[in-house]
Amino acid sequence: MSISRKSLVLQSLVYIAGGINHFWHKDFYVHIMPDHYAHPEAWVELTGIAEIAGGLGLLVPATRRVSAVSIVAMLAVYMDVHLYMLRHADRFPEAPKWALWARIPMQFVLAAWAIQAARDRNSRFGGEGPADQPRLPGTP
Repeated sequence: MSISRKSLVLQSLVYIAGGINHFWHKDFYVHIMPDHYAHPEAWVELTGIAEIAGGLGLLVPATRRVSAVSIVAMLAVYMDVHLYMLRHADRFPEAPKWALWARIPMQFVLAAWAIQAARDRNSRFGGEGPADQPRLPGTP
């Protein structure tokens, strides 16, 4: 299995596990929802489903691009939660301040990882394709 394929599977598992975690530890996610969101339980469930769907969609070549772009959009929306937690760190004593700060750049790393999957439109899960071949810098 190529590195790009392993990366894709790992990314998929990260989002599937994260989505499942929204249901397994629902109280935690409801706790971190900013006050300006109505119906936090519904948002936690919706985002859990979205993460699971995004992770599964990454594994299907026909849905990979839309799933990856959706994940980037989801991460952008999650930034509101991360900034809220930073602004109100006293409400979250269970989270070290450094971890709250570390989540901000991590969103950009995760977004870049998803963009990589979106750009890899020629790859086929389960078989070698042009996207799995080494490329010279600057070539499509």
